[in-house]
Amino acid sequence: MNPVIEFDHYYFQYINGKEPVLRNINLQIEKGSFTVLIGPSGAGKTTLCKSMTGILPYYMGGSYAGEVRVLGASTKGKKVSDLAMQVGFMMEDYESQLVSLTAAEEVAFALVNHGFPPEETGARVSRALAEVGLPGRENYQLDELSGGQRQRLALASLLAVHPDIIVLDEPVSAMDPDGGESLYALIHKIHETHGTTFIVVEHRVEFVLPYMTDLVAVQDGRIAAAGKCEDVVPALYANPVLRPLLPDLWQIKGGLEARTGRHFGLWRNVAEAVDELHAQNIRKEGRP
Repeated sequence: MNPVIEFDHYYFQYINGKEPVLRNINLQIEKGSFTVLIGPSGAGKTTLCKSMTGILPYYMGGSYAGEVRVLGASTKGKKVSDLAMQVGFMMEDYESQLVSLTAAEEVAFALVNHGFPPEETGARVSRALAEVGLPGRENYQLDELSGGQRQRLALASLLAVHPDIIVLDEPVSAMDPDGGESLYALIHKIHETHGTTFIVVEHRVEFVLPYMTDLVAVQDGRIAAAGKCEDVVPALYANPVLRPLLPDLWQIKGGLEARTGRHFGLWRNVAEAVDELHAQNIRKEGRP
């Protein structure tokens, strides 16, 4: 195992909170994984993400116990700006992270703050915009970009720094299905090209079904299950609270396995499911 983020008996409680939001979190995120976080509303998913990036407790405050390690080093005493070179974070309210007038200025903002020289900054800005499908948009005003383009711009701002880990909190929450599928196809391409570790909070898991490698379920501030998708899905199907959070295809798979006693592969799309079910029927009926 080669974890890039580790939680060790971690608890967190907000300043005005009556009880901890996260309780005894023990979790490892593997290098190069595409990890999806799921859980009911209020389960602690966003708090978990903010703890990975040092925003909690070191920027927003709160009480905590235990430890969070990023790339093997404790986050204790680290500035959020320092951790940003290792962990990029796009919040659900991504608009609140946009601070500049033009696309180029927005992508360059973090680079300039981290002391990159002008010539390297320009090259990184152009490359990051091209990677997210916004080539040649350097001089566009932010209000000239659509909502989806501004979301891609926020992602470009993270990519320009080249962090080892990128955390996305519901990145397609305001998108229609076509926009969601398009953004996740782009994220998958970046994941494959650079080997970046992605951690994504997502309610509409069907968008990431083709790409995810690991799955973490949070329930009542605790880790209910975590690991490779093929290992975690059966446990989540058996949990009546978490089962509805699985994509329809995996709920169907779990139901069929429970009724037939058979085991099916980890269906990534409808075509895979149809092919395997057809093959099962062929074997059952003894056809050639």
